[in-house]
Amino acid sequence: MRPLLHPAIEDVPVEAILHALSDPVRVAIYADIVKGSEHNCSTFLTVGDRDIPKSTLSQHFRILREAGLIRSERRGAEMLNTSRCEEVERRYPGLIGAIVKAHEIQTRAGRRSQRKR
Repeated sequence: MRPLLHPAIEDVPVEAILHALSDPVRVAIYADIVKGSEHNCSTFLTVGDRDIPKSTLSQHFRILREAGLIRSERRGAEMLNTSRCEEVERRYPGLIGAIVKAHEIQTRAGRRSQRKR
């Protein structure tokens, strides 16, 4: 098996983080990971109202990992993912909190507009 790439946080440019979190599925995944401790990939086979194919999910996790946002660890057949939020916070204070908060505001607004229909 190929080793997983986990860049040093000092090597992660802010643009990589912003790119990784510019996709609505990835930001939803990351917001959930930030709230919890460990999550395996299959936790996210459904994100919001979307079913996510395993191959697509693998790509999303690769992008999050290579952007320095998560740490992934193989445990048997599962891949467990944890947030590197504390490391990112030290490098870019306030960035992750602002993005996660904006995502939550947007998600709540989307739910309200769907209920009105």
